[in-house]
Amino acid sequence: MLKIGALASLAGVSRDTLRFYEKHGLITPDTRTDSGYRLYSETDVYRISFILSAKEVGFTLNEIHQLLELEVTKDDKSCHDVKQFVDNKIQVVNQRLGEMEKIKQSLKTLSNACCGGDEPATHCTILGALSVQNR
Repeated sequence: MLKIGALASLAGVSRDTLRFYEKHGLITPDTRTDSGYRLYSETDVYRISFILSAKEVGFTLNEIHQLLELEVTKDDKSCHDVKQFVDNKIQVVNQRLGEMEKIKQSLKTLSNACCGGDEPATHCTILGALSVQNR
């Protein structure tokens, strides 16, 4: 059994990160000592690695929770189930990319409308355009 500090060291994360993951239901200590110390198993090192890998490729905490459920029940799931989960995430990412492209184009339009000179910003076309858009 590992105390939180040992688990944090083995997993390469902070104790606060582990407490955060515990608060959000991603990890659960196997037990606590009489004095209240959290005790984790070696399996939790793997679980933290799984969480970090999933975060690295862009999954949210909620999605990681769902992936962990898939991982725990992998004997009852198919590769198709897991692939579908990832493919759904790809659709979300593509949608976000489209939204970000629209934002980028709007920002370019604002930037191109501004002369960028040294005159006072009281007549700045960017500030004027943003004021009009909010009305």
